Formats: sequence, C-alpha cells, structure tokens
Amino acid sequence: MHFAFRPLSVVATVVVLVMSGPSRAADAEREALLRLAHELAALAPLVDAAETGANPAERVRFRYDWLRRDIARVRDGVLEHAGADQAAPRLYKPLRGDYRR
Repeated sequence: MHFAFRPLSVVATVVVLVMSGPSRAADAEREALLRLAHELAALAPLVDAAETGANPAERVRFRYDWLRRDIARVRDGVLEHAGADQAAPRLYKPLRGDYRR
C-alpha cells in the first residue's frame, strides 16, 4: 500500500483537533456542572427528612431554612456558570455556613 503525504490535509486535521479541544473541554465542564446542579437539587428530600426527624425541644437547633437557602445559592451559581457564554466575574452573596442557632 502506498499513502500519499498531503501536508495541507495534515495541517487542516491538526487545526481542527486543536480548535475542537477547548470546545470539548468546555462541553465536558458544562455537563459536569449540570450533573452537580442536579445532585444539589436532589438534596432537598434529604434535608426535609432530617428536619422531620429533628427534635423541636432542643435548645440548639439546626437552621434548615438557612441550609436550603445556601444550597439554592450554590446551585444557582453553578447553573449560571454552566449557562454562561464566557466566565465573567460576578458578585455573590456569601453563604451562611453556620447552621446552628
């Protein structure tokens, strides 16, 4: 078998591969972020179950409403980035982080 070396087709192939690399990486990141947002949304029944099992007579109680709000903020931030055409700096409200009262 004899293969003819065609420099133009080799260059074109390399250019296509180089140009598609970042796109594939961005698509993979977007897909992973969307899965992460889905997992964050799936936490809601777990939070509800934990709250249902909480003892309302406890002196120090866990603030499930604060936890839900923080999870929603993280999920919204992930979805916003996944849907953005370009990563631009944004301001986000800080997470509460401390869930005891």
